[in-house]
Amino acid sequence: QVQLVESGGGLVQAGGSLRLSCVASGRTFTSNAMGWFRQAQGKEREFVATIDWSGGRTDYAESVRGRFTVSRDNGKNTVYLQMNSLKPEDTAVYYCAATSAWGIITSRTSREYDYWGQGTQVTVSS
Repeated sequence: QVQLVESGGGLVQAGGSLRLSCVASGRTFTSNAMGWFRQAQGKEREFVATIDWSGGRTDYAESVRGRFTVSRDNGKNTVYLQMNSLKPEDTAVYYCAATSAWGIITSRTSREYDYWGQGTQVTVSS
């Protein structure tokens, strides 16, 4: 059974930092793109960041570029999202996702991801 488990969410003041982790089990994703998405209450899920299999290519939503950094450790089957200079508008449930298809280098499109974690809540107070 494939599982993605996120951790590291919590409550932080504006300007603070959090580091999210996503550990995969049941199979490895060392050859696959992975991504982070978020969903704020009452809003649709939106793309945050994506990383290719090697960690050499990344892409970010404009709203987080320069503040968030996505990385991965294939030896630990883990992907990270370092979030700095957090803003109240970053408040959301953050989801980790993994592709299983060949040929997807990175992706901003949620439908290209086949596996999803349960999400971790990030709340940024003003």
